[in-house]
Amino acid sequence: MSALDVLSIRKDFPILTQKIREKPLIYLDNAASSQKPDSVIDAISNNYRFDYANIHRGVHTLSQRSTDSFEGAREKVRVFLNAESVKEIIFIRGATEGINLIAQTYGRSNIGQDDEIIITAMEHHANIVPWQILCEQTGARLRVVPMTERGELILDDYRSLFNSKTRLVSIAHMSNALGTVNPVAEMIKTAHSHNVPVVLDGAQSAPHMTTDVRALDCDFYVFSGHKLYGPAGIGVLYGKQALLEAMPPYQGGGDMIRKVSFQKTEYNDLPYKFEAGTPAIADVIGLGAAIDYITGIGLDNIAAYEDDLLRYATEQVNQITGLRIIGEAAHKGAILSFVLDGVHPHDIGTLLDTVGIAIRAGHHCAMPVMDFYQVPATARASFAMYNTEQEIDVLVSALKELIKVFR
Repeated sequence: MSALDVLSIRKDFPILTQKIREKPLIYLDNAASSQKPDSVIDAISNNYRFDYANIHRGVHTLSQRSTDSFEGAREKVRVFLNAESVKEIIFIRGATEGINLIAQTYGRSNIGQDDEIIITAMEHHANIVPWQILCEQTGARLRVVPMTERGELILDDYRSLFNSKTRLVSIAHMSNALGTVNPVAEMIKTAHSHNVPVVLDGAQSAPHMTTDVRALDCDFYVFSGHKLYGPAGIGVLYGKQALLEAMPPYQGGGDMIRKVSFQKTEYNDLPYKFEAGTPAIADVIGLGAAIDYITGIGLDNIAAYEDDLLRYATEQVNQITGLRIIGEAAHKGAILSFVLDGVHPHDIGTLLDTVGIAIRAGHHCAMPVMDFYQVPATARASFAMYNTEQEIDVLVSALKELIKVFR
C-alpha cells in the first residue's frame, strides 16, 4: 500500500469510531458524501461560538473576524484550484447549483434556437437536467457523447459532434456511477479548437485528485464541499474572469449590488455579483478547513492510496461468482459499482447494513447509465483515505454470506 498513515487519519474522524448494529462502522459511501474530520467540525463550531456575525457590511469586531475567515477560505479555494484570482471563485450551495447558474446566465446569454450543447452518456442528472431546461427555454438541443461497455467515452464520436452550432461542452471529470476518469485535458483542447467553452463537473474528482484549472484551461469548474470532507450545502463555481464579468447575475438581493434605486441597479464586482444574500458563512469557513486538512495530507498521496484500495477491492470482488463490475475503464477513481446475479442492489445495501457496512444502492442519479447497462440499479462501494484493506475484506466476506441467503 502507499505511504499514508491511515490509522492516524481515522482518529481524526469521530463518526468512524461508532458501531452500527453492534458491528464497527465501515463507511463505503464516500461518492455520495464523505465524513468530516475534527478540524472541520471545530472550525464550524468555533465560528458559531466565538466569531459569528454577518460579513462584509459590519464594522464591529465579530463581523470583521467572520469576514476575514470567510474571505480567507476563498483564497484557500483559489490556491486549491490554482485559479488566477479570487474574483474567479464563487461560493454556491454545491456543484448542482453551479451548473444551474452557468446554464441560466452564460447559457441564456449565449445559446439560442438550434444551437447545440455537448454532454456525455455518463453524466449525473445535475449535468443533464439543467441543460435540458435550457434547451426547452431556448430551442437548443443536446448532443451526447457515447461510451463503450467498459465505461469509456468514444473520443472519435466526441470530435465528430462539433459543428458551427456547437456552443458549449459540459462533462464530468470523474463519473459518480462508474468511477471513470475522463481525458478532460484532451477534450478541452478539442473544444477550444472550435472556440467552444467547457464546463467541468468536478464533484467526484475534487476530493481524489489534484485539479489545476489553469493547466486544464477549463472555462468553468464546479465542486461540492460535502464530498471533499467539508460541510453540506456549500460548494464552489470557478469561472474565467472575463466570462463571469460578461454574465448577468443569477439572483438579486444584498451584497451583489453596488447601488440600488427604483430606476436602476448597479451590480457589484466579482465575485460578489453572484453571491446574493447572507451566505453560508460557517460552512464556507468549514470548507476552508477541509481544504487545509487534505492539503496537509497531500492529494497526490491520497490518490495513490485510493488507487491501491480500488485495485485490491477489484481483485477481491472479481473472485465472487455471479458478481459483475459495472464500469471497468482503464483510468478509474475509487468507485466500485457492481451487480450480483439474482440479488437486487437494494437488498445488497440493506443486508450489508445489518453488519455495519454502508454502501450506496440505486441509480446514483445517473439513470441513463443504468439504461445503457440494462440494469435497474447497482450497488456502489466508494473509497476514501480513511478506508482500509481490512474493511474491504469484511465487505467481500459479507457479500459471500449474502449470496448464500439468496441461493
